[in-house]
Order: sequence, then structure tokens, then C-alpha cells
Amino acid sequence: MSTMNISLLTDLYELTMMQGYFKSHAEEVVVFDMFYRRNPSDGGYAIAAGLDQMIEYIKNLRFSPEDISYLESLGIFDADFLDYLRGFRFHGDIYAIPEGTVVFPREPLVKVIAPIMEAQLVETAILTIINHQSLIATKASRVVYAAQGDGIMEFGLRRAQGPDAGVYGARAAMIGGCIGTSNVLAGQLFDVPVKGTHAHSWIMSFPDEYTAFRTYADLYPSACCLLVDTYDTLKSGVPNAIRVFTEMREAGIPLKNYGIRLDSGDLAYLSKKARKMLDAAGFQDAYISASSDLDEYLIDSLKMQGCKITSWGVGTNMITSKDCPSFGGVYKLAAIQGEDGHFIPKIKLSENTAKVTNPGNKTVYRIYEKDVHKVKADLICLADETFDEAQDLVIFDPIETWKHTKLKAGTYTMRELLVPVFRQGECVYTSPSVMEIRAFCQQELDSLWDETRRLVNPHEMYVDLSDKLFDMKKKLLSELSAEN
Repeated sequence: MSTMNISLLTDLYELTMMQGYFKSHAEEVVVFDMFYRRNPSDGGYAIAAGLDQMIEYIKNLRFSPEDISYLESLGIFDADFLDYLRGFRFHGDIYAIPEGTVVFPREPLVKVIAPIMEAQLVETAILTIINHQSLIATKASRVVYAAQGDGIMEFGLRRAQGPDAGVYGARAAMIGGCIGTSNVLAGQLFDVPVKGTHAHSWIMSFPDEYTAFRTYADLYPSACCLLVDTYDTLKSGVPNAIRVFTEMREAGIPLKNYGIRLDSGDLAYLSKKARKMLDAAGFQDAYISASSDLDEYLIDSLKMQGCKITSWGVGTNMITSKDCPSFGGVYKLAAIQGEDGHFIPKIKLSENTAKVTNPGNKTVYRIYEKDVHKVKADLICLADETFDEAQDLVIFDPIETWKHTKLKAGTYTMRELLVPVFRQGECVYTSPSVMEIRAFCQQELDSLWDETRRLVNPHEMYVDLSDKLFDMKKKLLSELSAEN
């Protein structure tokens, strides 16, 4: 991001609309919301990620002479508009939910308040950045959950959809709970642990498997993980690994952070057999790692089968979120500022109820059950609304309105999720490190009920509207229905 000018990382219609605004109502201030409608993988939640890269994009949003020349060559932009782009800077406000936060459908992850040209331009980049990293962070959190405390290593670079997806996917996977990545560039850029062993080609390049293992152990005695399935896992690989571990022990080499890796075959069966062989040889503390097209469902199944795997290398299915390859975030106009400074709410209609937007300048509050600090619901409300935890609070489903819950005073707490990121074009937010975001994400996941985290048919978390927002939405819908 720091070495490439990505100001033209946008859809053409953002620029054509900008030119239209430039010639008609350029100074109009608007509110846009970025949100999503459905949790990835039919899960019960998502993880917000990508904010730091979005910040870098906004900070560096400039049109170079080469950019202007290219746009001019398209023959669709006038000279006065191109002159405006030469001096373009973002001057608006941006609010966002911090990275690592657990989020739910329909609530704004990012809110942009800016002149309409500026707010329109940043749409595509915000979506591609937040959508991708939120998707992979969510997938990683599901994989980590399935592993029940075992370490998950991200191994997906070679299967990612290109270098950027590999690098920023690794970042997102770390936020979602992975303990390390094989991606060395991601390790350098984001100061996260890098991990790895060796490939089958290492074994095959030596005269025999034992010599390959022995050479590797000599090179890396304090991180000796031996890949045992190149030839025959139980007849050759594990016995040769045990032979090398025995020689290390007899030579007085401390055996720490050592074990074997399985990359094919029946992982449940092989891990059980390998565990017995290792234990019988006195290597009860040797770990068994596994790879081989893993995802949360396969890991969960292997766990139920009593496998003896204690760490997992997950690649393709996590870095691509194979079962759900897109996040589905959208960016919608929610309000236009009137001459008196107040925001006039705007709403998008659809025959699909889920696609009807929530109007107005909004914020989001998270409601917790006070005694256990578990999430009860999220409440989308107007930005100027305030709530008193010392008062009873009634929340209701905005679709099935007869479903409501009364929270008694003193039994709940509330936290506003959207925080200021840019004010008048200046960044006012300092991003934590990736490992700090990872730790925060684990706290966030701990605030969910187990029913919401389960992999199949999870409980749907309530995302409600405040009375004022619900009444505003209902009024707009009635007015539009009367007009049509």
C-alpha cells in the first residue's frame, strides 16, 4: 500500500458520477454507510478487519500527473474536472468499528460524512479493503474455534488470489486468531510470527528419508518438525523421525518445539497410530501437526473422531474462504445535509426486505448482559441519541416487531461501536498492532454465546433499531408508498 499509488483503484462510474456532482452540487455533504447483509459461511457473526489499510488509502489519496493523463486519454472528462482532481484531498469525516470487533449484519462498519464527490470516490476502495480482510478474519476465527485451543498456522500464500490477497489475507487470518503465518512478507510488514517446516521435495532430494530428517534436525534442532508422509507414514516416516529424535536425545540436544507433520491420508487414523509410536519411544511431548486441505468442518470432524493432532496448518480453504468467497459488504447513501445543517434521511427501497436500507446519520451501540458480559443485542440508532443504563430499555425486532425484550435498569451495559477515524480529512485514530488487534478479537469472541459461535445453524444475534430510527424509517416508507 505504501509503495503503490492506488487512487485509481476505483470503478469508472465513481469518477463519472464525481464529474456530474462537480457540475451540479459539489458542496453537498452526505452520509454513506458501509455494511453487509449476511454473515459469511452462514455463521453467527463476522470480524471487522482492514481499517488500517483503509486509513492508509485515505491518507495517500492523490491523483498523480500520470493518473490525470490517463483519465484525460479516456475522452470523457472535462478539463475543469481534471484540474479539480489535480489538487484533490479528502476533507471529510470517517467513523468506523475498530478492527477485531465482532459485528453483525446491517450495522454500519464504516460511516463516511463528506462532500458528495469525496464520499462517492472512496466507495470502491473501502469496500474491497474491508470486504476482503473481514471475510478472511471471520473464516480464520471459525477455523480457530473448531481447533478447540490447538494452534492454527496460516499456510495459504501460494493458493491466494494473488500477492495482495496473500499478504493481507495473512494479516486478517492473524487477527482472526492464527498463531503464525508461512508468509514471510506478511511477517515483516505486520510484525507477526512466521512459521514453517519443509516440503516433500526436501526429503526427495536426499538419498533416503532418514538422511533428510537427520540433516534438517542438525540445521534446526530447536524447531524440528519432520514431514513424515513422503513415502510411507507409519512404516517409514514416523520410525525415521523417532530414530532422529532418539539420536538427538542421546546427543544431549534439548528436545523442544519438535514433532511431526502429516499432509495426506486418513489424518485421524494416522495421528492415533503415530501418537502411540511416539509415546512408546518416550516422546510424549512431541507434537503432531497436520495440513492437507483443512477447514473448520474437517477439523471439527477430526476432533470428534479423537484424532491426536495438536496443531494445524490451514491454507487454501482459509485464505480464499473457499465455501464463501465474498463478504458482500455494500456502501449506501443514508442522508444529505440540508441548508440548516441537519441531515435529511434517505432510504433505498427494494422488493427484497433485506435490501431496504436504514436511513439517517446513525451510530451503533452494543448491549451486554452485565453479569456475564455477553452480547445481548446491537442497537442501531440516530447519532444524536443517548441512553441511560439506569433506565429500563425495551428493544424489538425491526422486522417481526412483536418480538421484544425489556432490559431492566442495572442489568445491562452499552458501548458505542463506531469511533472517529478522520475529522475534516485529518486522521485522529491510531491503529493498534496486528497482534494487539488479535488479542482484542479474542476478547470480542469471548463475549459471544456459544450458541452464536457454533459452526452449523448458529443463533442469530439481534440487531435492532431504536424507536426514533424505526419511526423515521416507517415514515419514509409510508411517504414513498403514497407517492407510488
